Amino acid sequence: MATSQLTASSVTASARNLASLQGLRLSTVKFSSFGTLKPGALTSRSFKGLVVKAATVVAPKYTSVKPLGDRVLVKIKETEEKTEGGILLPTTAQSKPQGGEVVAVGEGKTIGNTKLESSVKTGAQVIYSKYAGTEVEFNGANHLLLKEDDIVGLLETDDIKDLKPLNDRVFIKVSEAEEKSAGGLLLTEASKEKPSIGTVIAVGPGTLGEEGNLKPLSVSTGNTVLYSKYAGNDFKGNDGSNYIALRASDVMAVLS
Repeated sequence: MATSQLTASSVTASARNLASLQGLRLSTVKFSSFGTLKPGALTSRSFKGLVVKAATVVAPKYTSVKPLGDRVLVKIKETEEKTEGGILLPTTAQSKPQGGEVVAVGEGKTIGNTKLESSVKTGAQVIYSKYAGTEVEFNGANHLLLKEDDIVGLLETDDIKDLKPLNDRVFIKVSEAEEKSAGGLLLTEASKEKPSIGTVIAVGPGTLGEEGNLKPLSVSTGNTVLYSKYAGNDFKGNDGSNYIALRASDVMAVLS
């Protein structure tokens, strides 16, 4: 029978909502921060500030997961447990991975009377939206089952600046934040205004019309653009530069 594994991530459990966990068989609950907990070991105090995430576990008797429609199964890239300097990171400080390898694809989607195959293939290294999909533990590894449209782009190297956007995605190098205020005061990192201007360095092939025809995007590589402030997915390149991948509809203007 499939069980549920809880790992430190997105759902907050506190003493106030402890009752919602009463139905769990505690012998099958694992926490990455504490290891395996036995029945009777949990109290209301144990859940103060604890952040947990439920993942679907596929029972060992199943030997394959076949995505349907335009869904894609991605084997998640393992989380970095150490910094570049070799310092061991606690679970709460480890950044959630947004990339992995495509291990299975569905039969595609239908637009009007046109049947379209998936634009990603098995073996491709992809970057996906941060909160997309359903996490599945399968064959001893974590996977993500998500829609093809949640895949931001292809990445064949270890540097995000080489991202190749898919569909209607636009990849932008973010302009540097102002270091000083208008009055000349030096700004701290926390007080710097998040920029919403950048230079387009790559664009996807475009959107699909009702008949399956490809419509090119209205922005091009090299354009300086103004985009919605809280749109897209943020990334940091190996050179320390900031990048953002967002939909073309989130680009508000081309600046010149």
